[in-house]
Amino acid sequence: MSRTYRILIILAGIMGADGVILAALSAHGSNAALLTPASSMLLFHASAVLATVALAERRLIQPTTGMGAAIGFVVAAFLFAGDLTMRHFTGHRLFPYAAPTGGTLLILSWLVLAVAAAWPRPA
Repeated sequence: MSRTYRILIILAGIMGADGVILAALSAHGSNAALLTPASSMLLFHASAVLATVALAERRLIQPTTGMGAAIGFVVAAFLFAGDLTMRHFTGHRLFPYAAPTGGTLLILSWLVLAVAAAWPRPA
């Protein structure tokens, strides 16, 4: 297993843990309007990262392009969830347009994953 795959799996584990923490905070706190979608994005995309790594390692998708999608999922989910979490706890944004930037990058990452599946794979 490559070092990149291992790092992505570690990051997916952190994303999953953070998603569960945010879900618990949203369930037990007041005004969870921002924490619930942040939790969902982290949990959903942690699974997407793990699946993408598994597909790339088995060469069911073009590995380099697939890793680009997985890295995009990680960065984008942290931008999206980080912005919402920051707004919840501090009232300030991570930076202007962080959540929409993360959302746009998530869309692009899913499209990159589709390209990785359509791209000719090495034998």
